[in-house]
Amino acid sequence: MSAAGRRSALPGFGLTMGLTLTWLSLLILIPLAGLFVKTAELSLSQFIDTVTSNRTLHALQISFGLAFAAALVNLVAGLLIVWALVRYRFPGRRIFDAIVDIPFALPTAVAGIALTTLFAQQGWLGAPLAALGIKVAFTPLGIFVAMIFIGIPFVVRTVQPVLIDLDVELEEAAACLGASRWQIITRVIIPSLTPAILTGFALAFARAVGEYGSVIFIAGNLPNVSEIAPLLIVIRLSEFRYADATAIAVVMLVASFLIIFLLNRLQRWAQIRALSVG
Repeated sequence: MSAAGRRSALPGFGLTMGLTLTWLSLLILIPLAGLFVKTAELSLSQFIDTVTSNRTLHALQISFGLAFAAALVNLVAGLLIVWALVRYRFPGRRIFDAIVDIPFALPTAVAGIALTTLFAQQGWLGAPLAALGIKVAFTPLGIFVAMIFIGIPFVVRTVQPVLIDLDVELEEAAACLGASRWQIITRVIIPSLTPAILTGFALAFARAVGEYGSVIFIAGNLPNVSEIAPLLIVIRLSEFRYADATAIAVVMLVASFLIIFLLNRLQRWAQIRALSVG
C-alpha cells in the first residue's frame, strides 16, 4: 500500500497539523517575519552601518560572549548539582532541590535587585570582593553572575530526569569488568547524558542571551562597557528608531537560531550514537 493510502495512526492528523501550523504561524512565524519587514525599511548600507557600529558590536559581544561563558559554567555546576541530588541522600536534600527552581519563579526585576544588593561594594559579597580589588556590580562581571543565576535551573532540570532513569547496574557491571571510575564516567555515564546535557546548555544559553530584567540592574548599562544587546534595542525603540531596533533584533535572532540549530544537530548526533553503541 502506498504512503498516501495508509491510514494515519493518529486520528485527525490533518486537523491537528493544521491547527499546529496555524498557531505556530500566529504566535511565532508572523511576529518574527514582522522584524524582517520593518528592517527592510533600511537600505543595505544603513543596515550594515547599524549592526556594525562599535556600540552595537560591543553590545552583541557582551550578550553572546557572556551568555556562552555562563552556559558553560552552568553546565559544569549543573552536572555537579544533579549528581549530588540524584545519587546521594542527605538532610535537607528536598529543600536544596526546591531552591534550584527559584530563578524560574522569581521575577527578573527582583532577581536583579537582589543580586545588585548582594554584590554592591557595600553588599555581603561585594564588600569582601571589593577589598580584593574585584568589582562585580555595574561591570560585565555582574552581567556574567546574573546570567549564571537565571540559567542554572535549565541544566539541572534537563539532566536530572535522565540521570534518575540511568540504570546504576550499568555502572556496577562496568566496575565488575574492571573499568576505572574515570572510564565509567566517560564511557557509560556521559554518553547517556550527552543529549540532555546539550539541551540544557542550549536552553541556558538562549535564556541568558535574551535576559533583560535581572541584568540591567547589575550591569551598569554603560555604552561600550556593560551594555547588553536587549537594552540597546529598548534604547533604540525609546528614540523612535524602530528600524534600527529591529535590525539589531534580526542579527540576534539569526545568530541565536544558528547556534541553537547547531546544538540541536549535535544533540541528535549524540542520540543516534548512543543508540548505536547501546
